[in-house]
Amino acid sequence: MQLKHLLLIAIVGLTAACSSNKEVVDENLSEVELYQQAQTDLDNHSYTSATAKLKALESRYPFGRYADQAQLELIYANYKNAEPEAAKSAAERFIRLHPQHPNVDYAYYLKGLTSFDQDRGIVARFLPLDMTKRDPGAARDSYNEFAQLTSRYPNSRYAPDAKQRMIYLRNLLAAYEIHVAHYYITRQAYVAAANRGRYVVENFQETPAVGDGLAVMTEAYQHLHLDDLADTSLQTLKYNYPDHPSLKDGQFVPLKEEADDRSWLSKATLGLIEGNDAPPPPSESRANQELAKQYQDAKDNIPRELRPADEGGTADDAPADTDAPKPHRSWFSRLTFGLFD
Repeated sequence: MQLKHLLLIAIVGLTAACSSNKEVVDENLSEVELYQQAQTDLDNHSYTSATAKLKALESRYPFGRYADQAQLELIYANYKNAEPEAAKSAAERFIRLHPQHPNVDYAYYLKGLTSFDQDRGIVARFLPLDMTKRDPGAARDSYNEFAQLTSRYPNSRYAPDAKQRMIYLRNLLAAYEIHVAHYYITRQAYVAAANRGRYVVENFQETPAVGDGLAVMTEAYQHLHLDDLADTSLQTLKYNYPDHPSLKDGQFVPLKEEADDRSWLSKATLGLIEGNDAPPPPSESRANQELAKQYQDAKDNIPRELRPADEGGTADDAPADTDAPKPHRSWFSRLTFGLFD
């Protein structure tokens, strides 16, 4: 069975599961019974059922002894039930309602953990996807949320794990910037590539991507013919990262060579056709050259008696004689109805 069929079956199964009827919680259950049943569901990994009971507990007994604990465990149940938006919403609500709660650091931690795992869905777990090439929005959110936890509660029991995840996320975000810079180089957007490389060097120190950022800056500056900046970046790269893959025997090897702007016909004929023509400037196309040539040819064909005196002609400022013979029109002038005369 092909992979696309397996993915289709998984999507259909998830859709059917999500469209099932919500569990109805018995209205006669007491606060203690609701909490105990929710705990049992959590132990049995029945997170949907646990979520329903925790919501019922919070709504029926908002000032009970288990209300605060139910709000905390609702964050966890939503997180384990793969409902990241619901989990983050529950965490933000708990932080807003209980900013001085002794376990508020747990809400911060779960909020960051939810964003950390948000991009790691079913497909990402079973397919070898490069996380550094994906949208870094959730990773950036997770880094900021873990940063809030470690700055506000440095002695929290969750701070060490949050710091380790922040290191990973920082490396991930830096690698993503390098991927974007490489894309800009392939598209010949060298200014944008240099800016991305400089951003990595300035904002992601002590990450493995700093050397890549220097290599990107070197290559982009070389393409832009900014020799001083390119040499400075290259010397910094050689001094700090002598074993970088872009350095071969001490010489810099660019990711992309100078662009070959020859036409496909010139490349196919090894330059025999259009081989003697100099490549046009970036702002001048072949069509513009042809139009300019046709204009000059038409100008050269104007009879001498019709040219101005400053161009070697004999015409004066008097109105032209209507009986004078009309100049011969070129085929291009006739074809374009005189628009380019």
